[in-house]
Amino acid sequence: QLSSFASALDLGLMAAGPLTGRASLFHQALSEGPNSRGRQMFKRKVLELGEKLLPAFNTPTGIPRGVINLGSGTSWSWGWASAGSSILAEFGTLHLEFIHLTELSGNPIYKDKVMNIRKVLNRIEKPQGLYPNFLSPVSGNWVQHHVSIGGLGDSFYEYLIKSYLMSDKTDQDAKKMYYNALEAIEGNLVQKSPGGLTYMAEWRGGILDHKMGHLACFSGGMVGIGADDGPPEKRQHFLDLAAEITHTCHESYDRSVLLVSRKAPLGPEAFRFDGGAEATATRLSDRYYILRPEVVESYMYMWRLTHDPKYREWGWQAVEALQQHCRVESGFSGIRDVYTTTVGHDNMQQSFFLSETLKYLYLLFSDDDLLSLDDWVFNTEAHPLPVVRSSCLRDDAAQHKTPAA
Repeated sequence: QLSSFASALDLGLMAAGPLTGRASLFHQALSEGPNSRGRQMFKRKVLELGEKLLPAFNTPTGIPRGVINLGSGTSWSWGWASAGSSILAEFGTLHLEFIHLTELSGNPIYKDKVMNIRKVLNRIEKPQGLYPNFLSPVSGNWVQHHVSIGGLGDSFYEYLIKSYLMSDKTDQDAKKMYYNALEAIEGNLVQKSPGGLTYMAEWRGGILDHKMGHLACFSGGMVGIGADDGPPEKRQHFLDLAAEITHTCHESYDRSVLLVSRKAPLGPEAFRFDGGAEATATRLSDRYYILRPEVVESYMYMWRLTHDPKYREWGWQAVEALQQHCRVESGFSGIRDVYTTTVGHDNMQQSFFLSETLKYLYLLFSDDDLLSLDDWVFNTEAHPLPVVRSSCLRDDAAQHKTPAA
């Protein structure tokens, strides 16, 4: 029993994600053979963790709160979250893991919890078809109208299309929600700079903030993996949009002046498209790089989808930049300012550097059949989860219909 508090999202993604993937892999490989102690251990551990997370859903709406005490089961919202709200990128980023928990346990409670989240979201009005970042777990209403494809919102959209793909393309509800959301994003957030760069702005109560965060650079890969299942007349358009977003994120790297060598640049935490700026950080607080994976993540997906050699070329630039600028005696460190000729390290190697950044780079230079996108879906922390070929999803496919947009 743990008495300390923890993020429900972090536990779901960083702990339940890899444990679920391993347990599912063992289950698939050994289900017809003798019991495996390894399989049973992973399965037992992930189900124990899943049970510990369930009390976070004990709210009037069933929308989970962001923080939970694993010992007592008490949950609460983050102190910084507006009016005690839950965060879209947290409560909307549990679906893949919880579906696999139901697959592993045979207990529908995990699936029921995340399907209820969809019901709540489908029921409430969405401004311009968009999903704001803050939702009250008590009233089920939006708390404020800030929309971002980067931090606070990002992985919710990713999990819609990945839920569809992980279900072996049977989860029609997830598919419809994703393409409706993408249509709203295109209509309200996708912008073209004077220099021809495509980017995703943020939306604050109807007013655009012409900023794109490094976190939002995953969206090139997201739009790419969903392109082939969109309406036939829009499939090439979606693939082109994915390529344009990925190009913009590469430009945010290429326009930094890290050291005197522009052959190995790294990009800032956020970059802007106003006041004459294009894909560059204009605020001192946005000039750092902390080994984030989102740009190389999109390189990997776009390589797998198109085999355009530029994505491997860009990926190798990132490898060289990491080696040249971030390598320190004991590992790799983030950089305080990518626009200075003198590197200042922050002396931190973030956990996602190993689990995501290096993994996506490795996959970028690997054969396509290594964790094939036809058989595996990566959760937002890059842990691979197998596509569910024969799923409990199919039984309820007709019960969870999205209202017409």
